[in-house]
Amino acid sequence: MSQENEQQPLNPTETGQDAAVAQNDVQGSDMEVQLSAALADLDRARQDVLYAKAEMDNVRRRAAEENDKARKFAVEKFARELLSVKDAMEMALLDQSGNFEALKTGVDLTHKALVSAFEKFELVEVAPLAGDKLDPNLHQAISMEPAQQEPNSIVRVLQKGYTLSGRVLRPAMVIVAAG
Repeated sequence: MSQENEQQPLNPTETGQDAAVAQNDVQGSDMEVQLSAALADLDRARQDVLYAKAEMDNVRRRAAEENDKARKFAVEKFARELLSVKDAMEMALLDQSGNFEALKTGVDLTHKALVSAFEKFELVEVAPLAGDKLDPNLHQAISMEPAQQEPNSIVRVLQKGYTLSGRVLRPAMVIVAAG
């Protein structure tokens, strides 16, 4: 029994080396697992970035297409309103009756239809009166002439102006009083 209980003493250096090798193997396999997990995460992140980039490109393309359509068809409603005005003018031109009053009435109705279309779309006439002060935001002074009015006041209107939703489309062309 004494032989059975007697164990050979272990060489401390061998035991330490074996443990270190075993620990390195465990650490090495842990590092490989961590590396493969990190590479998988990196691949997922790359895919996510590519997906996000593709999605942004699609959003930009769709927005550009919608913008083009909006520009192209922005005046569609206004144009539809003007069609009735054109139809009324063509009917007046086809009238061969020679009745001046009927023609005048037709032109008047056509004018009313045009004014109605302008009002629907906030196309407002700028028609200053003689004696009004010159407003350079709404009026364009073409020339000056001596008048019995205050200097820089409007003497007469050569051409009416128009604003579209508060924005000057065409200034009224006027002659103003000289100083």
